[in-house]
Amino acid sequence: MLYIREPAPLAVVPPPPGVVLRQPSPTDIEQLGRLYYEAYTPPVVDNEAAGIEDIRLTFEGEYGPLNPTISRLAFFGTEMIGAVLVVDRAPWPNTPDCPFIIEAFTAPTWRRKGLATALLTECMGRTPGRFALNVLPDNTAAVRLYEVLGFQPG
Repeated sequence: MLYIREPAPLAVVPPPPGVVLRQPSPTDIEQLGRLYYEAYTPPVVDNEAAGIEDIRLTFEGEYGPLNPTISRLAFFGTEMIGAVLVVDRAPWPNTPDCPFIIEAFTAPTWRRKGLATALLTECMGRTPGRFALNVLPDNTAAVRLYEVLGFQPG
């Protein structure tokens, strides 16, 4: 289901203590792919190799031009624990011409600790304007988070 956040004031929420946010780079593909697999259950990602391949395709622009300046990864020490990947515009029909969040995920042990909120607000705070994303309607925790952050069904 498409969700859109129209331009509006946004308070950037700091990450949990000890967590550092930074932009992604191609050197992160394998670690990011492993986290992607850990964060999602099949059929979203069938195995670790598929997760790494999907992230590699993301960096190659398969889902639109990845914007590393807006996208963010979260680390606790050397452990990657979350990510929000943003493309300049999604390539699919009926998606708005604006930054599009193609992935937002956290390690299962870091859920409900404010990490996703910190990642999302950091990304959206890096460029003013409209943002969009797709979310499965039965992912109630994600839908609730996006709605709290001002996203509405589009």
